[in-house]
Amino acid sequence: MARKCVKTGRKTAVGNTRSHSLRHTRRTFRPNLQKKRVWDPATGTFKTMKVSAAYLRTLSKRLQEGKRV
Repeated sequence: MARKCVKTGRKTAVGNTRSHSLRHTRRTFRPNLQKKRVWDPATGTFKTMKVSAAYLRTLSKRLQEGKRV
């Protein structure tokens, strides 16, 4: 399975590592993905999703407000 957030679509980004001597080599920036079990009221079951840590804050806010996940 790809390193990708199922809700926000964040995935691995690429860039450069710059040293003090300004030498640059390629590197990857990986998203901070977490597995989260979320209750799905439509089916009455838990769904396991891979979501980014940034979306977890949004998810908890939506659950408190009673909005759709």
